[in-house]
Amino acid sequence: MTKAALITGITGQDGAYLAKYLLEKGYRVYGLMPRRSSSMLWRLQYLNIENDVEIIEGDITDLASLIRAIKKSNPNEVYNLAAQSFVATSWEQPILTAQVTGLGVVNLLEAIRLTDSSIHFYQASTSEMFGLIQEAKQSEKTPFYPRSPYAAAKLYGHWITVNYRESFKMYTCSGILFNHESPIRGIEFVTRKVTDAVARIKLGLQKELRLGNIDAKRDWGFAGDYVEAMWLMLQQETPDDYVIATGRTTTVRDMCDIAFKHVGLFYEDHVVIDPKFYRPAEVDILLGNPNKAKEKLGWEAKTSLEELICMMVDADMDRVQKEMKVLNLG
Repeated sequence: MTKAALITGITGQDGAYLAKYLLEKGYRVYGLMPRRSSSMLWRLQYLNIENDVEIIEGDITDLASLIRAIKKSNPNEVYNLAAQSFVATSWEQPILTAQVTGLGVVNLLEAIRLTDSSIHFYQASTSEMFGLIQEAKQSEKTPFYPRSPYAAAKLYGHWITVNYRESFKMYTCSGILFNHESPIRGIEFVTRKVTDAVARIKLGLQKELRLGNIDAKRDWGFAGDYVEAMWLMLQQETPDDYVIATGRTTTVRDMCDIAFKHVGLFYEDHVVIDPKFYRPAEVDILLGNPNKAKEKLGWEAKTSLEELICMMVDADMDRVQKEMKVLNLG
C-alpha cells in the first residue's frame, strides 16, 4: 500500500527537499500551507515537484485546520517543519515565534492524538537549542542553553515531543539538526546572503557584503542530505531523538573565503563588518556529534562544506545572470 506523508512547512527549504525525497520513494505527499496573498511555491518549482504534491490550506496555530488536514491526507507520517525559523527575527517578533515555533508543535501533536495516534511524527529541532554550549561537541545528551527566542521556542517543541512520546506512547521523534543549507536557502540566512553577494559582486552589481560576527563557528551540511535522516528516524522500531550534523565546524570567515575564491575573488576586499548584524546574545560555536545517527540510522553527511558552498555560488550566479538578462543589464 502506498504510504502518505503530511509536511508542514513544505514551502521552505527542508520541506521542499523532503517532499522530493518522499516522492522518489513513492509516497503520496501532502503539504500544509497557510493562506497567503502571494505564491510561496518557488522552491517546489525549483525542484520540479510543484505538480506532484497536494497542498492543503491550514495553519500550525489553528488546531481545527490541522485536524482537517490530517483527516484529508490520512498520513502514515507527519513531518513538522513549520516555524518562524530566522533567529534575528525572533527578537523582533518573540510572541509570534513562540506561537508558531513553540505552541504550533503541541497543536499538531494534539491533532494527531485526537485523530490517529498511530501516525509517526517528526519534529524539527535545532542545534540553536544548545546555545551557550556546555560541551565542546554537542550530542543528544548535551544540556541545552538557548540564547534566542527562536531557540527557546524550539526547546519547548522538542520537550513537548518527548512528553507526548512518554505520556501517550506515541511515535514521536525529534531531529536536532545542525545548520543545513542549499541553493534554495532563504536569502536572509548567512550562507545564502554570502553566496548571493558573491554572485552579485562578481557580476558587477554590488561592491561589498556587510556581515556581523564572522568568527562565529557553525557545523554546516547540505539540506538534501539531512532530509534522508528525517525519514530514517520514522522507519525505526522505536522512536528516539538524534543529532544530525557533519561533525566539522567552520567560521563564517572561512565560509566566505571558500565562496569568494570559487569565483576568483578575495573576501577581504569585499566583506565589511557591520555592528547592526550582531545578535543581542551570540552563539559563538556549534559542533555536532552525529555518532548516534551513524550507528543507529546508518546515516552520515555526504556533501562537504566546500562542495555545498560552491554549489550555492554556482546556483546564485545562474540566478543573477538570468535576472540581468530580464532587466537587460548584461
